[in-house]
Amino acid sequence: MTTDSLSVENSKPNALRPISGQTFTGIVVVLLSLITALFISRIDGEVAAIWILANAFGLTLQRSRFCFASAFRDLFLFGSGHNMKGIIIGMGISTIGFAAIMHWIIPNPAAGLLPAEAHILPVGLSVVVGGVLFGVGMVIAGGCVSGSLYRMAEGYVASWVAIIGVIIGLGALTLTWNWWWAFSISNEPKVWLPSVGSLGYTGAIVITLLGLVAIYLLVTFMEYKNGLFMPHINKKIIPALNFDDRVRATLDPVFKRGWPIAIGGVVLGILGIIMYTIHMPLGVTGELMRASQLGLGWMGVDVPVLDGLSTLGGCTGRSGEPGLLGHTFAITVGLLPGALIGALFAGEFKLRLPTQKRRYVQSITGGVMMGYASGLAVGCTIGAFFSAVPSLSLSGWVFGLAMAAGAFTGTQVIKRIG
Repeated sequence: MTTDSLSVENSKPNALRPISGQTFTGIVVVLLSLITALFISRIDGEVAAIWILANAFGLTLQRSRFCFASAFRDLFLFGSGHNMKGIIIGMGISTIGFAAIMHWIIPNPAAGLLPAEAHILPVGLSVVVGGVLFGVGMVIAGGCVSGSLYRMAEGYVASWVAIIGVIIGLGALTLTWNWWWAFSISNEPKVWLPSVGSLGYTGAIVITLLGLVAIYLLVTFMEYKNGLFMPHINKKIIPALNFDDRVRATLDPVFKRGWPIAIGGVVLGILGIIMYTIHMPLGVTGELMRASQLGLGWMGVDVPVLDGLSTLGGCTGRSGEPGLLGHTFAITVGLLPGALIGALFAGEFKLRLPTQKRRYVQSITGGVMMGYASGLAVGCTIGAFFSAVPSLSLSGWVFGLAMAAGAFTGTQVIKRIG
């Protein structure tokens, strides 16, 4: 056979090349999720849109390995700020978009009003305690709430155990919320930066972005002090000759290869903006809070009316919405098929049991701590930090700093227990 005939042969379409079992299952999950969205749209079009966005949210988390626990743990254990930089980039993008939306809602921030649904949360003892407790818990559990959710879809049994712990912790918080409300939260102010003095939107945006840049530089300096750097690896590019290879060359970077963490941050920042235009910023603990209260009811425990929670906003504050197919259901449960699609298309789904029994104890313990903390702070790393800082809320910065202190403590615990 001549070289010319080989070239012609390679250029023929080969779209019928057999696909793997995981890829086929991934296609089935895509179709089922779309059918679910169509079903939900007959009830509430807004919830259906959130379901689709949640799918994209889960896919992004899975493909970019976006996890706050990893970001803080790697920074304190290894001096690597790779994941932290992606988080900072995402919050920077969301800050610009959120500010535009909030300006449209509240043109004059000095009027004494707060933009609806923005994650502007109380600042005080509750957010400090919640942040520290959450930081310790996520490092011990091996993943934050959103990180544990997407790893559930990859087959990590320890992540399932951690989420069970989160639900238990939220149940415990439910039973003690009214004490916290009377003791502290009811007197804690909501500090929205644009309404402070004469800052306005411009001053608040500048302060927020400068703060994010300062953290980015600090993280870079920590990497420098630890002698870490990210080498540039040149990959040999094989030209796509036939139709099938050309299609795969387009899809593989999205579904087969891992995304750079910066791309994950950019996509999550944009998704957060879109979510806010539709309803509210990203947050995943609302449905878990509702599941915890449902569990308490099944056990015969009287669930108290939670004083003031519904007035605070944030993802946890939405847990009281009626009906199954609500906004919290769509964003939290909708995340799972998106992450599963990413894992299946990449051939990364596998049932993974912890190799050591103590991992079960760590997962459930860390999960309980995260659950209690996210209820107390009215959100987890997504709702009380990633969405609160771009909401120009002081609470986001306080939660982040407290969480960093907790994560540092958690890394010391991990070092000791091996």
